[in-house]
Amino acid sequence: MKLLVIGGTGTLGRQIVRRALDEGHEVYCLVRSFQRGGFLREWGAQLLRGNLCAPQTLPPALEGVEAVIDAATARPTDAIDKVDWDGKLNLIKAAKAAGVSRYVFISILDAEKYPDVPLMNIKHCTEKFLADSGLNYTILRPCGFLQGLIGQYAIPILEKQGIWVMNGAAPIAYMNTQDIARFAIAALSNDDTVNRSFPLAGSRAWDANEIIRLCERLTGQSSRVSRMPLGLLRTVQKLTSYFEWGWNIADRLAFTEVVVGEEPMTAPMDEVYGTFHINPEDITTVEEYLGEYFSRIMKKLKELNYDREKASKKKLPF
Repeated sequence: MKLLVIGGTGTLGRQIVRRALDEGHEVYCLVRSFQRGGFLREWGAQLLRGNLCAPQTLPPALEGVEAVIDAATARPTDAIDKVDWDGKLNLIKAAKAAGVSRYVFISILDAEKYPDVPLMNIKHCTEKFLADSGLNYTILRPCGFLQGLIGQYAIPILEKQGIWVMNGAAPIAYMNTQDIARFAIAALSNDDTVNRSFPLAGSRAWDANEIIRLCERLTGQSSRVSRMPLGLLRTVQKLTSYFEWGWNIADRLAFTEVVVGEEPMTAPMDEVYGTFHINPEDITTVEEYLGEYFSRIMKKLKELNYDREKASKKKLPF
């Protein structure tokens, strides 16, 4: 299948590209810069220069494309409404005009519940626009990436830095982006997924304290935790919304409202696994993911320490 991946340089997008190539698809990636997507070309994907916010660049990229997987979202420096709304509408319209037969959209779990959070509202509105477009679509709605735990918890603990934890944050059922990519590629050839939406959640929801304790156990190191009051974030969000330069910051800070509350961010997955014919035992757990990560890192650190000790014992010639 000739497949166009949007957002192929991102955390999830690159795993979708890798999975699609491994399964024999002819993969194209829409990129703003060939330099940024160089690693995708090395894997075997073909790069097409284009921009969601420049609609004239989309028809050439979609020529002959049978399926689109849209895993793109605005970068921190981008305006959310320009990329995640205007850009996605441009893409959906262009895909319809090009006769694309399958369209997979990566949204966010429970987007419809947060109309006051810009990104969530935009994702929900995009879902509705896609459903009304006439395209054969599948919407996947993950709630959190396992990869995000590395920068937030693992690295600070290894480097003996402080960890910031938001008071009142809800537990989240994280899923490996490699597993999410598996669902995305499986949707392309599964008629049971056409014109339907599916949640994607890990085996169970984890709160920040549980993850920190797990990291401490796996590394044998203690952590320094700092608590951030939700009220402080809300104040900053309100202040930045008063100034044009702070609108993008305010929009992103508003997302904190999504992860606050006693209700875990998770969803039942039995029907999803059955529909996609995927064995839940094959899905990476938080324990497995962090365990493998720390195992590799600790092994590397031991090798580096050994090399240093060996070098220091070596006599220097005079």
